[in-house]
Amino acid sequence: MHFPLLRVTLLLVVAFAGGANAGDVDVRTIHGWVERIEILPEGISLKAKLDTGATTSSLNALNKARFERDGEQWIAFDIIDPENADNTVRVERPITRNVRIVRHDGGFQRRPVVSIGLCIGPHYRDAEMSLIDRTHLNYQALVGRNHMNGIILVDSAETFLHSPRCAVDADSPTERDSEHRGESPDPGSDPGA
Repeated sequence: MHFPLLRVTLLLVVAFAGGANAGDVDVRTIHGWVERIEILPEGISLKAKLDTGATTSSLNALNKARFERDGEQWIAFDIIDPENADNTVRVERPITRNVRIVRHDGGFQRRPVVSIGLCIGPHYRDAEMSLIDRTHLNYQALVGRNHMNGIILVDSAETFLHSPRCAVDADSPTERDSEHRGESPDPGSDPGA
């Protein structure tokens, strides 16, 4: 059931209560709690849970292999091909840090973290994602506040409100927002989501 009046009211409240200075354009858009995202530059399209309770995003990463390239630590990993679950797509990224994730059961795990460019609706942002095996979960990606901050509002009653449609241009700061605030340790990124 859709509530167009509720959405308009919410947008007006955000615009007037808002945080935006006179003359600023509010670029925030409302998204459902599940949306299709695109990993760039590879162009891998996945269903993702948008989780405002998690700081750092996480990505399903199988067959992880750390290696060194030009004096930096890198990691190669496989993502399940969304077009054919029997195939995988190999991705490589430099490791930005390792994070200690506190789980709901009180235990913890260490995960490698990489910078991933995500297209969510009209928004593109490079931000950190921790790599974990999420094959037992419903979604290969969990998008946390680091990717959504200041650009995405989540409507918990909706899903799939936007398709990825980013016009990524390195010279366009409105389309390419790489600002993020990484926090370590990250107690809000439980892999059970």
